Amino acid sequence: MGAPYLNTCTVQQRRAIFSRIHILLHFSAILGLLYYRIKNLFQGDNNVSIISWGLVTISEVIFTIIWLVTQSFRWRPVARSVMPENLPADSELPGVDVFICTADPTKEPVLEVMNTVLSAMSLDYPPEKLSVYLSDDGGATVTLYAIKEACGFARVWVPFCRKYGVKTICPDAFFSSFGDDERLILRANEFKNEEENIKAAYEVFKKNVEKASSVEGSVRMDRPPYIEVIHDDKESKLPQLVYMSRERRPSTPHRFKAGALNALVSNIFSGALNALLRVSGVMSNAPYMLVLDCDMYCNDPSSAKQAMCFHLDQNISTTLSYVQFPQTFYNVSKNDIYDAQSRSAYKNKYQGMDGVGGTVCAGTGYYLKKEALYSTPINQDNMTTLFLKAQSEYKWESQLYQSEESLQEAEEKFGASRKFINSLNDQRNGRENVLCDEIIGEAKTLASCTFEENTRWGKEIGYSYNSLLESSYTGYLLHSKGWKSVYLYPKRPCFLGCSTIDMKDALVQLMKWASGLVQVGLSKYSPFTYGLMSKMPLVQNMCYGYFMFSHFLSIPCFLYGIVPPLCFLSGTPVFPKVTSPWFALFTTIFLSSLAQHLYEVLSSGGNLRTWWNEQRIWIIKTVTACLFGCLDVLMKWLGVAKANFRLTNKAIDEEKLRKYEKGKFDFQGAKLFMVPLTFLVVFNVVCFIFGMKRLVLERNFEEMFGQGFLSFYVLVLSYPILEGLVVSKKDK
Repeated sequence: MGAPYLNTCTVQQRRAIFSRIHILLHFSAILGLLYYRIKNLFQGDNNVSIISWGLVTISEVIFTIIWLVTQSFRWRPVARSVMPENLPADSELPGVDVFICTADPTKEPVLEVMNTVLSAMSLDYPPEKLSVYLSDDGGATVTLYAIKEACGFARVWVPFCRKYGVKTICPDAFFSSFGDDERLILRANEFKNEEENIKAAYEVFKKNVEKASSVEGSVRMDRPPYIEVIHDDKESKLPQLVYMSRERRPSTPHRFKAGALNALVSNIFSGALNALLRVSGVMSNAPYMLVLDCDMYCNDPSSAKQAMCFHLDQNISTTLSYVQFPQTFYNVSKNDIYDAQSRSAYKNKYQGMDGVGGTVCAGTGYYLKKEALYSTPINQDNMTTLFLKAQSEYKWESQLYQSEESLQEAEEKFGASRKFINSLNDQRNGRENVLCDEIIGEAKTLASCTFEENTRWGKEIGYSYNSLLESSYTGYLLHSKGWKSVYLYPKRPCFLGCSTIDMKDALVQLMKWASGLVQVGLSKYSPFTYGLMSKMPLVQNMCYGYFMFSHFLSIPCFLYGIVPPLCFLSGTPVFPKVTSPWFALFTTIFLSSLAQHLYEVLSSGGNLRTWWNEQRIWIIKTVTACLFGCLDVLMKWLGVAKANFRLTNKAIDEEKLRKYEKGKFDFQGAKLFMVPLTFLVVFNVVCFIFGMKRLVLERNFEEMFGQGFLSFYVLVLSYPILEGLVVSKKDK
């Protein structure tokens, strides 16, 4: 008998067939539309007509190109499941290092960060094979104090979770309304008594951390590297816990998330990850790692074993780089006016991309094989013998340095640390008691701000520094080298985080993503140049093309928000007459697009309200954050602006929360973003009112219905925006 199955991959045939039929029919209609536009381009009565017609034609060509690359997600969607009961015994499981990054205790509440740390320590995984690392890029005293307090509470919390099989392993969530159902199930007398004691201990821990946060919360801009092993006693049955604060000097560039993992400028994750790779290499040196945002806590203790169902699968393990879980948020309202759940991405696009080679790396909630960041996968023709051949034939690049190249060349690539270079050949399935002063001293050297100088970190190895979005860009490079990835969407969310609840934070976050992705799309690493020459499948390459170029939809959307309404006002037709067969073609494309979106929403568990909210927020984000993201890239290219570290504020404002739960848009602090949106809305109102007046007087209903309907549709979408803008002015 062969080895038991660890996972299944099922192609969603019905969804794929429906999508392919729709693609064929919809594309045929689009070709007809483009034929109509180009044929009549130079048949206008005057120059205004030609200019208007030309701008609308350009917009529709851009819409068509982006639509074409979008269809790559619908070509072969797959759904995966796991069977962790078929995994080998705990003693045979590989080691896992958990990386958590934080940067500013004033924007990322320390108590929230510690809850993420505690949830990671509570994973259902052999404790001697699990290590948790917290990278503090702020170097704040309060964070170091808090992690020591968290370790003290973990001594009672972790055994409690394992004893009763607690699934809500984040203590703050467990003792809140989110844990009510689970506490009711576990209501035995012994559990009740112990729960009360644990809750009392948590309240003491919470009070101590909050008190310290109110006193000490400043970021230290000038500091040496600091490494402290908070816990490393295997006898206590707790995972290893390590605190790291990278060196920071005003005179030396400080790479944030990716620098701590590896990026030029990104969110909090960037700077810490590369340093964590090196530091963990000389300490626990596990072959796999879990990357978490500081506010994205573990919600299912089995996530590590679920990921191992793929990493230990002999059929795919040698080319598998990471297992991506969806980002799910616990504070999303029923209305979800900002589309915080990103349904389209996590329930449609990621599954579609998974079926054509692997999904994009989301930056958090993924289990990655460290080897993938240092080397390329093996290519074997016979997949049935792939694993056995890999064991006997594969050598890490660092081993080749020892046998074929000089140690000096190895140090030029990995840095001047023989201990780290040797660690690449000696990854462990469990930590060893070797954390002596010598190892701590070596770890501090690896976390210094000058260690990466004249090395290949951020270029050929580790997380790339060439993009603001280090994880997504690094995932793209891994796929281009031939690595694969998988996407698992379990019924119970494995990770839960806190979403943005106001317009400003939502748009700032999207602008950062748009800027980073567009920057890559226009670089030499564009999926339409570099990607096509790589080992990445064409359809997967098209998916990356969508992520990097879809933000340019802001241009045709802006044009569509100006030209047709202006033509409606002036009485210039840019759409066919209602009685023309061509009008039926335009109507078909419009309704087909709405129907396709509605089908995807309903088939993924949404409803009509979800569909309408997504229609509305897509327009808002496209003509604001996406537009500013493209402009940001342009200004950087012109040298007008520089890349900067934008940290999303994760502290909850009660007033903003109340507005969000009521479904009211909060525009406070988003004035600059609202400029193009406000202009379009007011412009459409004026054009619609005076255009309707002209329509009544001239009675040219057949010619102007298209423009009139488009302006009306925009106004219907914009009603909550007008309401929000009026309310914000009244509040002043």
